[in-house]
Amino acid sequence: MATPYVRHQLHLHGSKVTRLALLALALGTLPFSAQAQRKSRSSASRGSNGQVKSVTVDNLPGYDSRWLHLGMYVAPHFSRYKIEQAAGYPSQGASANSIISPGFSVGFLGDLRIGDYGALNFSPGVSFLTRRIEFKSYGYAPTSSNDPEEIEDQEIGSTQIDLPVLFKLKSQRRRNSRVYIIGGVKPSFNIGNRRKDPEVNLLQAQRSDVALEYGVGMDLFYPFFKFSPELRFSHGLMNLYKPGTDVYSRSLQSMKSNTVTLYLNIWSGR
Repeated sequence: MATPYVRHQLHLHGSKVTRLALLALALGTLPFSAQAQRKSRSSASRGSNGQVKSVTVDNLPGYDSRWLHLGMYVAPHFSRYKIEQAAGYPSQGASANSIISPGFSVGFLGDLRIGDYGALNFSPGVSFLTRRIEFKSYGYAPTSSNDPEEIEDQEIGSTQIDLPVLFKLKSQRRRNSRVYIIGGVKPSFNIGNRRKDPEVNLLQAQRSDVALEYGVGMDLFYPFFKFSPELRFSHGLMNLYKPGTDVYSRSLQSMKSNTVTLYLNIWSGR
């Protein structure tokens, strides 16, 4: 009785065996190649028993290849004047102290890509500011009818146009987040003064300023947009002091702006 060989029964001879072996090997490697492609776009988190708990997918995968990105921002801030008193004060009976006051800004965003890790940032906007200086008197006697008997707070409210030009240096993206640093200059132009009571709030400031700005932020990528919280510091370079005849103006010789701003930037994903 002839011995039954499987290869005889299935007629698997020579080149047929080789071709089928290569086909089986190719089919066997397909699941691994597909898994490798998925790993480039997602990451699975598994528990101790091997069960998948969550999957992280790269959002906006082609975002960084575009040369221009647009968005908008809302930015609460705290601002004050860095002041210097004039010669003779407070020896003449008046001392000044700058008070930190809140405000907010709104505007648009534009990032022009420079290489893989750099960008030129434009963020024109409108800021609503209120800065206060507290004047305290001790033994002060008014020298004219325009001087108040008691020196009190002076409030300078303004609405200004901001035109910052900044350079952004970004880290390598890690899944859906990365950090960056930003710095540059911000010219500002006052388009309106707000004085609750012009007879009481006599102190005024110049209408234009240039500030040095720097800060740090984080890009968070979502399926349809990018959210970038950013903390930025601003130091005015120009003296905003405006001479006057009232006692408040006479007691100062320099006023420079200082602002800390939390930018809440929202970038379009398209």
